[in-house]
Amino acid sequence: MKNVFAALIYTAGLLGAITAQADPYNIADLRSGDMKKLVVHATPTDVADEIPYQLADNAGTATLADHRGRIVALNFWATWCAPCRAEMPMLSELQAEFGGDDFEVLTIATGRNNPAGIVKFFKETGIENLPRHQDPRQKLAAQMGIFGLPITVLLDRDGKEVARLRGDAHWNSDSAKSIIAKLIAE
Repeated sequence: MKNVFAALIYTAGLLGAITAQADPYNIADLRSGDMKKLVVHATPTDVADEIPYQLADNAGTATLADHRGRIVALNFWATWCAPCRAEMPMLSELQAEFGGDDFEVLTIATGRNNPAGIVKFFKETGIENLPRHQDPRQKLAAQMGIFGLPITVLLDRDGKEVARLRGDAHWNSDSAKSIIAKLIAE
């Protein structure tokens, strides 16, 4: 029994040490409220950065590799998604505050989303500063492991995934803004 207890203590200590090193950007402690759902990776991970998605208004295609050099809040959403409707204005606020050379909110409607429906969605939610890009065949979403919506993935300047949040969140909260500010400052 003493050996089991000692093993548990050792494991707990080891996990504590791993957790202390598991946040290369030191953002985990900034999570509060619904931002606690943000899963911060121990090591930034590669993403499917060469899979094209459609630019708004049939303006061609782009890839996630095109966004390297800045911090990206990559939001997968759909017009039929009620939580997406609630979350989008908060993402817009985040873009208004931090958007520029160092940061962008990149919204990609995944699956079957009529372009006219996307325009209507943005108009109804008062969104004017976010892109209306699409991933109609869900190729990017599938490669990124996007199952369920909305999902927001934070990418570092190297285009690697730093953290992921499943479900909607208050992206205009002090916690979210602190996380974004910290990533930009790195």
